Amino acid sequence: MVDALGGRQLAALLPDPAGARPAYRHLAQAISALILDGRVALHVRLPAERDLAAALRTSRTTVTAVYDLLREGGYARSRQGAGTWTALPEGRAPSGVRRLLGAAEDTVIDLARAAPTLPPGTLADALARVTPRLADHEGTPGYHPYGLPDLRAALAERFTRRGLPTVPDQILVTSGAQHALTLVLALLCRPGDRVLTENPSYPNALEAMRRARLRTAAVPVTDDGWDIETVESAFRQAPRLAYFVADFHNPTGHLMPEGERGRVLRAARRSGAWLVVDETLAELALDVPAPAPFASHAAVGGAGQVITLGSMSKTHWAGLRVGWLRAPARLVTELAGQRVATDMGGSVLDQLLALDLLGRAADLAADRLDRLRGQRDALAAALTEHLPHWAWRLPPGGLSFWADLGEPVAAALAERALGHGVRIEGGGHFATEPGLFEQRLRIPYTLPSDTLREAVCRLAAALATGLPTVTAAARRPRWVA
Repeated sequence: MVDALGGRQLAALLPDPAGARPAYRHLAQAISALILDGRVALHVRLPAERDLAAALRTSRTTVTAVYDLLREGGYARSRQGAGTWTALPEGRAPSGVRRLLGAAEDTVIDLARAAPTLPPGTLADALARVTPRLADHEGTPGYHPYGLPDLRAALAERFTRRGLPTVPDQILVTSGAQHALTLVLALLCRPGDRVLTENPSYPNALEAMRRARLRTAAVPVTDDGWDIETVESAFRQAPRLAYFVADFHNPTGHLMPEGERGRVLRAARRSGAWLVVDETLAELALDVPAPAPFASHAAVGGAGQVITLGSMSKTHWAGLRVGWLRAPARLVTELAGQRVATDMGGSVLDQLLALDLLGRAADLAADRLDRLRGQRDALAAALTEHLPHWAWRLPPGGLSFWADLGEPVAAALAERALGHGVRIEGGGHFATEPGLFEQRLRIPYTLPSDTLREAVCRLAAALATGLPTVTAAARRPRWVA
């Protein structure tokens, strides 16, 4: 993304106002929704009124009224001679924040977050074990911009055990995988750089790229997985960086075959691009062996520009804000310097808890995977019974289904479902550009089986009276070439 939107750029994001009365209010509401959803970034200059009017094939008076409404609603600010800029009204939260906060009502079933829980007592037991070790740190300043040395060593040993020889100097402990990604983007990319990503992809990663003002080039992940020839072709466009989720891809659940991983690595090396591989779901293998680290498929000495992200959030608990990255030691040093500018180091207590839980990972994993398999099977049975016209594939791992509703009603269903006590996001939130995946829903199976069955019953009830579909013409305005 850039710091200013052209008229044609903004028009391409807006629905066709034909038939909407009054048109200016319809357009203002659409732009407000784009800002709330993060599809138009904050503090971006909107097109000049004359340019947007020409792109929309409407009058300048209409666009003036649109901008007046945006300013009244707090979605825009203007300065004489400088233009009009996007803003966020006081008290409103972007969609990413709303997804994390969830719904206040106790009766609402939250399917917007694919976040597992820990068995009762797990954290309390871990806290009792680490308390004596915490006392050892009381006499220190407590700043560890690289992460606790013991935790870095444990993470390096885990990578080595999984097939990727690693030393502690190649590990940076972060406040989650998302934190690691934002550090990488800030250090390696500049506004306007081209970055390669999958489509669909993890919404918070896409939001980080938007906020960094990066230009995304997308490669599709279809029902059949990745088209590696398309991926190789995209790398020939010389992106600065590429972001992939190859292990139980979020949201589709696909696992990239081993042979394709080598081809991606070679394509990235030929292009000179940094390859960022998100492995936060890699250990959640339900029907297949857990995959080896992506970088282990590189030829000897060929993984020099691969950065691997990991986290406790998907395998243990998101409230434990501990993640990490593995990268060349020289880059880890630069990233630690980048980190100190905003975050001088993570919580010592959280890192000690992570170290303890990782040391007991084998004991926790069996129960966790069995529980996920049961919840996945319960969700599959409920969908088959109550929504048999939906299509989906049983994922071999990960945390969610990527359901095809058969018609583009996902956004409308998500809105209506909230009234039936289910909070869920339409597939458009996982798209690199608006208008895509309106026939898709990501449905996590991280809740108890009974809760998942009830959620599917409520979704079926929300669909019982039918929903308006979004036509192709509405998704792609007719005035855009």
